[in-house]
Amino acid sequence: MVFSAARVKTLRRRTKSLNNKGEKSVQLPTQQKQTAMQRKRAISSARHFFLLCCASAFLTACATRPPATAFDRPVTHALPATENTPLRAALAPLEAAHPDESGFRMLSSGTDALQMRIALARAATKTLDMQYYIANEDTTGKLLLGAALYAADHGVRVRMLVDDLNFKDIDRIMAGLNSHSNIEIRVFNPFGSAREGVFERTTNLFTQIGHFTRRMHNKAMIADNQLAIVGGRNLGDEYFSASEVLQFRDIDVLAAGPITADVSASFDDYWNSSLAYPLRVLNKQKFDAKELDQTRDDLRQHWRTNADPYNAKPLNATPLAAQISSRQLGLTWAHAEFKADEPEKIENPSPDYVSPPLKRLGELIKDAHKDFLIVSPYFVPHEAGVKALSELTQRGVRVAILTNSLAATDAVAVQAGYSPFRVPLLKQGVELYEFRPRQETPAAGFAGSRSRASLHAKTFMIDRRILVIGSMNLDPRSANLNTELALVIHSPQLAAQVADIFDRAIEPQQSYRVTLADDAQLAYLRSIGAPLSPLVWTDVENGVRRTYIFDPQAGLYRNALTGLFSLLPVNAEL
Repeated sequence: MVFSAARVKTLRRRTKSLNNKGEKSVQLPTQQKQTAMQRKRAISSARHFFLLCCASAFLTACATRPPATAFDRPVTHALPATENTPLRAALAPLEAAHPDESGFRMLSSGTDALQMRIALARAATKTLDMQYYIANEDTTGKLLLGAALYAADHGVRVRMLVDDLNFKDIDRIMAGLNSHSNIEIRVFNPFGSAREGVFERTTNLFTQIGHFTRRMHNKAMIADNQLAIVGGRNLGDEYFSASEVLQFRDIDVLAAGPITADVSASFDDYWNSSLAYPLRVLNKQKFDAKELDQTRDDLRQHWRTNADPYNAKPLNATPLAAQISSRQLGLTWAHAEFKADEPEKIENPSPDYVSPPLKRLGELIKDAHKDFLIVSPYFVPHEAGVKALSELTQRGVRVAILTNSLAATDAVAVQAGYSPFRVPLLKQGVELYEFRPRQETPAAGFAGSRSRASLHAKTFMIDRRILVIGSMNLDPRSANLNTELALVIHSPQLAAQVADIFDRAIEPQQSYRVTLADDAQLAYLRSIGAPLSPLVWTDVENGVRRTYIFDPQAGLYRNALTGLFSLLPVNAEL
């Protein structure tokens, strides 16, 4: 086993450089006077700002935001599942041939996921419901918003529910769509409004921190209460292989048949909850018919310009209803369950609350006999999770986990919560893999661009016969703070399909294998005077096996930031 002593020396040089930067420098008398005056001004400004924050926080804390039900907001529900639509007519014979089952198709590539969402919007003839944690107005986001507008222009009722955390600014397009007679947009658990400035929203952070940290993390898109897309993807370029900066490796599933009614019922619960505020009461922008026409023209031009470069057009131009009727959609029929948190998890939080998706997953793994495969980009098991997984390994069940490496993650704080549990997990026989931050050329977008890959899928396979897929991670945030959803699909065919994706993802060319350092490796570290790392990472690049004693490719900054977060009392928020 050969380690890179050069890497150890480099870290020492970086540390020495930082120490040298910390030494006092010599200043001239005039510089000292200016520095003293600047310090006094800074202290005075900070004091005034602090007092202003306190006064504003006091006034804000005295005010109580009215519930969404206080506004003129109609209660609406999903289309009856028996309503006569082309999708219903196409699915009815298949449902009769597969009683008590639903149809599924995996959407593993970003391009496939984007195309299917656009096809879903075009297939809807009466209703289109969209529920997302993030809905960006970037290139693919505008393509999807244009598809929703297309549906509304053809008489489809469009309901769109977006969490507020990433809804920082309401752009003209979203506000314009909301002025359409067939489109209504609501914002879940708003943290202020567009009428409030940065200062007011920042003040809300200090006065409503418990409220702020609880978010709607659900992700679903439903057409005519017949077809639904559920999974880990939000709406944005990085989820659809279209970003030149970041590529999220994710996976969704298209669901058809009876299970869709359960997804719709969950959407209705959130849509009609006291935390779903009409966009018009939060948005200061007002739109008239001419501005809506301009928005429509802009989105149509955006489609003409970007649909082909970003592979938004479905490869099969046949409408979804016709594909279903002719058995071209590739549905696999199986028994399934839908589990979702209720809005009350945020509306009325209770320490006794148990998340239905995580509860069901816990029940399923108790019956595991062969293996339990976990894909969770944000993974913080805590002691209870380590104990539950160790009980499986002690019974001879293989437990393998794929999560993000420090270099690949987009949430360094979560990595600080995860890293202390690597050694305990490995000591219990758990296999641990960390996704590499590979540089990739997007499948959509401009040729020649390079993007960093990061894991974002949330899938769980039990004995390669049961697949659990949805929005939840295995971390305290999913368990206690955010609302989540999941499909439990009892299908060896689909579970094996996603397990094959897992097997390819943990290959050494794609992910680091994390193991405990053996005696020989520790002896080598002592011989070169390196820190005694209890962990070793290995991968393969260009046929060469590589070994690391620190989080690979993460750099000094990310390692230092992880150390800082590990000192903060934020584990419950991760």
